[in-house]
Amino acid sequence: MAAQIDNPDAAVSVANSRQDLLRFITCGSVDDGKSTLIGRLLYEAKALFDDQLTTLDADSRKFGTQGDSPDYALLVDGLSAEREQGITIDVAYRFFATEKRKFIVADTPGHEQYTRNMVTGASTADLAVILVDARKGVLTQTRRHSYLVSLLGIRRVVLAINKLDLVGWSQQVFDAIDHDYRAFALRLGIDRVDSIPLSALRGDNMTTRSVNMPWYEGPSLLHHLEQVEIDAMQEHRPLRMPVQWVNRPNPDFRGYSGRILGGRVQPGDAIRVLPSGKTSTVTRIVTLDGDLDGAQSGQSVTLTLADELDISRGDVICAANDPAGLADQFEATIVWMAEAAMLPGRPYLVKIGATTLGAALGPPKYVIDVNSLDHLAGKTLELNEIGVCNVTLDRAVAFDAYADNRDMGSFIVIDRYSNQTVGAGLLHFALRRSQNIHWQAVEVDKQARARQNGHRPCVLWLTGLSGSGKSTIANIVERQLHALGARTYLLDGDNVRHGLSKDLGFTDADRVENIRRVGEVARLMVDAGLIVITAFISPFRSERRLARSMVAEGEFIEIFVDTPLAIVEQRDTKGLYRKARNGELKNFTGIDSPYEIPEAPDLHIDTTTSDAETAATAIVELLDSRGLLDRARS
Repeated sequence: MAAQIDNPDAAVSVANSRQDLLRFITCGSVDDGKSTLIGRLLYEAKALFDDQLTTLDADSRKFGTQGDSPDYALLVDGLSAEREQGITIDVAYRFFATEKRKFIVADTPGHEQYTRNMVTGASTADLAVILVDARKGVLTQTRRHSYLVSLLGIRRVVLAINKLDLVGWSQQVFDAIDHDYRAFALRLGIDRVDSIPLSALRGDNMTTRSVNMPWYEGPSLLHHLEQVEIDAMQEHRPLRMPVQWVNRPNPDFRGYSGRILGGRVQPGDAIRVLPSGKTSTVTRIVTLDGDLDGAQSGQSVTLTLADELDISRGDVICAANDPAGLADQFEATIVWMAEAAMLPGRPYLVKIGATTLGAALGPPKYVIDVNSLDHLAGKTLELNEIGVCNVTLDRAVAFDAYADNRDMGSFIVIDRYSNQTVGAGLLHFALRRSQNIHWQAVEVDKQARARQNGHRPCVLWLTGLSGSGKSTIANIVERQLHALGARTYLLDGDNVRHGLSKDLGFTDADRVENIRRVGEVARLMVDAGLIVITAFISPFRSERRLARSMVAEGEFIEIFVDTPLAIVEQRDTKGLYRKARNGELKNFTGIDSPYEIPEAPDLHIDTTTSDAETAATAIVELLDSRGLLDRARS
């Protein structure tokens, strides 16, 4: 989701002056005139350089849709695909300024398949300009965009009823659309709607009042944007400053740098640092231009404290008497942004502020139909879908609900292996169980059980295609280990699905959940001091890595039972491959569901050159070579 911005340096320079800066987005249905509106604003505000005007004339002749007149939409539609199709695909940012205010505007796409792009543009906006074509009225896409605007916490909306020239400048049309939209907006909690009739193409009511609509007595669009009050609630909320950098230019100075995401701070204020809970007092507020007497939300500063505390990047400095929450399990709204579906239970990364943590997303409680606002059942989230899920982190993190602080309550979801952003989330609240459930200390631990068993515990994870011989080899391994006096347990894929995973099918999401459950059971058995043998297809590398991460280093041994597809199809003792080829069995690994070959297994067994007894003996010898069977052999 690459973004465009005319003058990024200028945009950054105003970022700390939010009382003079308005960030807003334009959104609406396809061809409502979003890009034309922004282009016209830039033109009328004299925010274009001579070379841009020259380029506009040339592009209008090549790509334009307005004959000999300038096509202002081309000022914003920067991608060649956008210009050729006459639509917006990417999020395009533009900075401009008038004598009264500075602006950053995001032109967001109207198509449903680009919902993720709109969410990106709206995530930092103070106001939304929602365009409606006067000929079409409030459409499904209008409702969808309004829902997304409300979801992302934007409570001030300008309803720009565009193309009034095409309906004869009719007040009746304007009033009917205004009435319909306000009724819908109230359902979403949007209570501040300002409706403006205009023609972005002709310039009517864009920067000055139009003579074509004498019945309209309100301000022009630009005048309204210059005068509208920006919600300054963040300044009146408790102090929140995530630490981005521990600033130590010399041994005599230690400061904590970051951007204030809520509240105000002055020297002498008492603060609390999370997650440690340590307290101190602010002594200085340091900036490049000198010390400040105070700082507020939106400013980037360095704080020095009266006490030397152990503070690192990602910690949050809060007001001592009103700190942020601290939890590791939440309910959240998730917007899925990746082509590959979200798989509940799969390990992801979550980045909240400056902190990156391991995370797992639970199955959706419901998926939201963004057109009708209905709550639908769903096992996963596809591209551009929005749902409500539980999120479990690998450690507690400081947070506020998104409704209270958009910066402290938002996060992104990152694929652990591609490092791509695959989703965005809005925190609702911490789950009560995250506060009320604690680890119970036990006196007999894994080491004590291992000493009594006479060997070290581990997981032997056999993976391979169905019919590759995993279960046969696993049975022989357990027999040989049992003969050596080792305490073992075999978890077989088919057997587990008679009980533990009886409720699961064979979709990708169900396969992920099946392996997560097996991994948890294997972890408990390792804690009991056993050698756990598992025989599962386990087709995805992510879930095999998840199972590995559940036990200590050296306790997980991945064994790839490698049998070519042609051979397992030839064996087909259960007739499953034949059914899959005939379309009678869906989501069958190797046929219409992928198998991801292990990248670096601890042992690679080629069943075309080794029989089951030889393969099992090789596994036992590997255990012995790693010192896992020392006392069992003796």
